[in-house]
Amino acid sequence: MARPIVLSNGELHVGINKFGEVHDFYYPYVGLENHAAGQLLRHRLGVWVDGTVNWLDGDGWEFEFSYPHEALIGHIVARNTHIGILLEFDDSVDAEFSAFMRNVHVVNLRETQRDVRVFFHQAFVIGDSRSNTDTAQYLPDANGILHYRGRRAFIVSGQTDGGGWFDQYTVGLFGIEGYEGSYRDADDGELSSTAVEHGRVDSVLRFKLAMEPHSSTRLHYWVACGTSTREALYIHKQLTTQGLHKRLERTVNWWSEWLKPATEVANKLHKSHRHTFLKSVMLIKSHIDKRGAVIASTDSSMLNYWRDAYAYCWPRDGAYVLWPLIRMGYKDEPYRFFDFCRRALTPGGYLMHKYRADGALGSSWHPYLHEDGVVAPPIQEDETALVLFVFSQFYHTHKDASLLKEFYEPMVMPMANFLASYVDSRTGLPKPSYDLWEEVYMTTTYTTAVVHAALLAAADLAEIREDKDSAVQWRSAASDIHEAAGRQLYNTDRKAFYKGITVSPDGVVTKDPTVDLSSIFGAFMFGLFPVASDETKSAIATASQLFGLSESQPALPRYENDDYRRSHAEIQGNWWLVTTLWMAQYNLETGDTRAAQVALDWVRDIAWSTGVMPEQVDPLTREEPSVSPLTWSQAEYVSTLLDTITDK
Repeated sequence: MARPIVLSNGELHVGINKFGEVHDFYYPYVGLENHAAGQLLRHRLGVWVDGTVNWLDGDGWEFEFSYPHEALIGHIVARNTHIGILLEFDDSVDAEFSAFMRNVHVVNLRETQRDVRVFFHQAFVIGDSRSNTDTAQYLPDANGILHYRGRRAFIVSGQTDGGGWFDQYTVGLFGIEGYEGSYRDADDGELSSTAVEHGRVDSVLRFKLAMEPHSSTRLHYWVACGTSTREALYIHKQLTTQGLHKRLERTVNWWSEWLKPATEVANKLHKSHRHTFLKSVMLIKSHIDKRGAVIASTDSSMLNYWRDAYAYCWPRDGAYVLWPLIRMGYKDEPYRFFDFCRRALTPGGYLMHKYRADGALGSSWHPYLHEDGVVAPPIQEDETALVLFVFSQFYHTHKDASLLKEFYEPMVMPMANFLASYVDSRTGLPKPSYDLWEEVYMTTTYTTAVVHAALLAAADLAEIREDKDSAVQWRSAASDIHEAAGRQLYNTDRKAFYKGITVSPDGVVTKDPTVDLSSIFGAFMFGLFPVASDETKSAIATASQLFGLSESQPALPRYENDDYRRSHAEIQGNWWLVTTLWMAQYNLETGDTRAAQVALDWVRDIAWSTGVMPEQVDPLTREEPSVSPLTWSQAEYVSTLLDTITDK
């Protein structure tokens, strides 16, 4: 289930689903400790009118989602003509406090006076622990409900626009001992006012509204978060005394200031893409933890059906995501990311598969022991190489000597030394590692290209640091790899780049002829083969024909016969936004602006009204079989639009 609205301040991150319900609630890291991950943990919202409660995930509701301001303030319109009620939400995470806020406009669409009761339900499994040791209790002095466990505390409260508090509450159990959830207490329009419960607990607030014909009123709801009850109560008090209107205004102003570099760039874009461009930039920012981790996706819906979700920092994804921010002049987010990577770097000079937002090693299915008894680190070498390459772009953008002083010895040198040494003497190419897509263990064309570019970039940095020996060593290693790639990685039979090669212990070389978009992108983007070379041009032509590329169908899979999340064997694979945008970048590089524009328009139109972009799309059903948003999709869209600007 997609998250058409995501909200974040780098510490608290909230995902709202297609029913307008809170469905992800990360704190105090973006992407770590999701206190609302799971079907039973959706924060329901219901309207009791004419004797019946109507929850937003029930029948009769129609939704519109948008980010109407140049700020990460979500706007949701929920209309139910059957009961004659319209709800408008202005949702945000406070830019300065860890607080989730909902300003709700309740509208009576009928010509009669009505008794309307609005219920806010919240369910947490604090710390994503799945244990039954949480506590919820009503705090009469604070006019709120406290949910807490250990070092995590949430104060839930709300007021009317006139300053009146919610008029009823209850806390209870859900998902254990036969209890469905305290939201069922609202079925008759009344709450039982249970004041405390422990175990697997939830809570409900009620606002009772006497509404005149065609009238409206506003409700203010919030969840204040802290690493202690004292901290959460402090934030709760600030919201109470300052009011949500002021906090929303401060948050809008914060985003407006942060967006200035992106807004300046947006004004140079075609007007049909300006708003989606700015939304994508905000969505990128929303997935960056304030301590540097760039989270691939906070959409936890896959967690309910697969073993794990995407709420990790892949160093490669993070580098791709930050590349467009670097190009626009942002400095703080890239700096924090590279500092995150510097701290995560192994003694061997390489980065591991993926990391949690707190810097700890993430889960992985890659072994140390490979086929034929080969022992090697379970890595994707391109992750180390791309971080190094993009760091060089960061340095050259700002020309800040302090960056090299801080990062050269502890990060650049060990990374470049590793890349230069991790070469198979039998082929002259990088040793095998897992491919970009995390599926096969081989020496891929894509990884070879990124390693080649990273070594050249490191050599340039070494020259600036007057480290001549390292500059010569790394440039020589890059040259050797380039020469070996030219001899081995182009398939003259298929007129395409090989996906990669493997070498058996007895020296037998096996080449994988699979047409993979990453091989093409890597080859031209990182200079392994020139854009205008016969090899690159023929590889593009082969892929275009194989995948039926046309103006009416500009989308591409990752590679031929890709079965990841594929629902129909007769298709080559689901359409990926990243690979589609890679082709658009090639088209821009070679002057085919028409083809690039068609692809950009397709990606924009695939996105939700809020600009949220998925990882992939089913070609037959147009459904999103994986996470949405995917931060990398948003970033490649931004990068491609940056390539359209001719006035640099």
